[in-house]
Amino acid sequence: MPCSSAFRRFRALLLTSGLAATVASATPVEKVDILITGGTIYDGGTGKPYVGDVALKGDRIIYVGRTGHLAATQVIDAKGMIVAPGFIDAHTHADSFIRSPDQATRVNAAWLDQGVSTVMIGVDGYGTPDVGEDAAKLQASGIGTNIVPFIGFGTVRQRVLGQDARAPRPEELDAMKAMVAKGMCEGAVGFSAGLFYAPQSFARTDEVVALAREAAIRGGLYDTHQRDESSYTIGLLGSVKEAIDIGRQAGMPVHFAHLKALGVDVQGQAPVVIAEIEAARKAGQDVTADQYPWLASGSSLDASLLPGWAVDGGGAALVKRLDYPATLRRIRDEMQNNLRRRGGAKALLLIADGFPWTGKTLEQVAAQWQMDPRDAALRIIRQSIETTEVEKKGKGTAVASFNMAQADVDLLMRQPWVVTSSDGSDGHPRMFATFPEKYVQYVRDRKVISLQTFIRQSTGRTADIYKLDHRGYLKSGYYADVVVIDPARYAPRADYVHPRELSVGVNKLFVNGALAVSDSQTTGATAGRALLRQKPTACP
Repeated sequence: MPCSSAFRRFRALLLTSGLAATVASATPVEKVDILITGGTIYDGGTGKPYVGDVALKGDRIIYVGRTGHLAATQVIDAKGMIVAPGFIDAHTHADSFIRSPDQATRVNAAWLDQGVSTVMIGVDGYGTPDVGEDAAKLQASGIGTNIVPFIGFGTVRQRVLGQDARAPRPEELDAMKAMVAKGMCEGAVGFSAGLFYAPQSFARTDEVVALAREAAIRGGLYDTHQRDESSYTIGLLGSVKEAIDIGRQAGMPVHFAHLKALGVDVQGQAPVVIAEIEAARKAGQDVTADQYPWLASGSSLDASLLPGWAVDGGGAALVKRLDYPATLRRIRDEMQNNLRRRGGAKALLLIADGFPWTGKTLEQVAAQWQMDPRDAALRIIRQSIETTEVEKKGKGTAVASFNMAQADVDLLMRQPWVVTSSDGSDGHPRMFATFPEKYVQYVRDRKVISLQTFIRQSTGRTADIYKLDHRGYLKSGYYADVVVIDPARYAPRADYVHPRELSVGVNKLFVNGALAVSDSQTTGATAGRALLRQKPTACP
């Protein structure tokens, strides 16, 4: 009995002094699969980094701390390395990878080799309403990264109204509402729109609000490639106000995709944009944004240069308009101003793979063809519509548009409500190199942001915005999406001349506990999952 009483007194002393937790954490537990030891841990939050261990078992993290004292099947020495949650890309066009018939392509190496474990899909309004079916097919096919789907305004509108520039009739609006509700009930994270692109650009604000509200009542957010990032229609500031107003009227968070000030007319307006968003946030509205660390956007000649009315009805209707001299003159006249706001023909680099003009600026192509840059652009656009051979290769009008000011990019990146995205699209190096580009240029070399800010903007903050379940942080019980990075080697290899070079410096990347990258080489694992939200209460 005296011994038992003494033990109780000793145990009480441990509890009151806080030593019990230390003793418990040092006590050996069951054997783990992977022990990452001695790395500098950035857990995705705002706490200070520290040297410690991370243990994985199955598809979960089971320990994060200074010293695990754990037995493991495999021990990874991470001394001198960064250990962080797998990166989350807030805005991607990864379809050419995850939907490829080739399993090796579906591994999604372009993202994995950057340390990315999760990508958003269906952005810019292009997400399918058939969210459940699409997600099941993708996961069953075997994909390298997790995917988070949106239901897209453009897809919904096109199914009901085609390419027409008109408002929907009441029954058509009801049909579109039903599609949005269906997508949300099947697990979409929110409602995405690309109001810059036809036919979405034909919609008035009230139409967008009506559909966004269907996502709002089912817990979704509004993710927008806003109507005007430049001076095409309502202007950058007017467009920011419209997006915030859509969220306010619909009663949902607003997230600006690839926030920027695009083109010579609006360069330098980042402070005004920030002030508008800050005012909304101070008024209690949930407004956030993502951004890529490049001075060139990715677009197409048609979206960049053609007036919106010219594409009413789609490509066939455009070709007919080009055949009428009077209409052609009007199109060329309006193209001139669009070309100016983009910085001229020298600022448009043609990046679609496998064409005679690939890797040349519009200015160079026009000189080679001995014609006005507008006519060279129209020739490429028309050929991409009419020629079967070109259509088989894919859209040949893709461009990298050099149109942003460094000061704007820097200032936006410093905002606490901005996270990292690639907007990764074929032909632009951002698909293969965004995260290491941000690290090298904006953290290591120019010191625009700290390493901790970079990691938070690429992990926990993004997971918070999209309400990803048990993702984005290194915490016990969270899914085992974990990256180990060599800070001395982590770097992009892709550039505008060689846009498809894989990045280097990821020592290890685990996706749902499976080793996806080892020493900058993908392993072939396809452990990615479709991260669908739980069915909202507003669903049948």
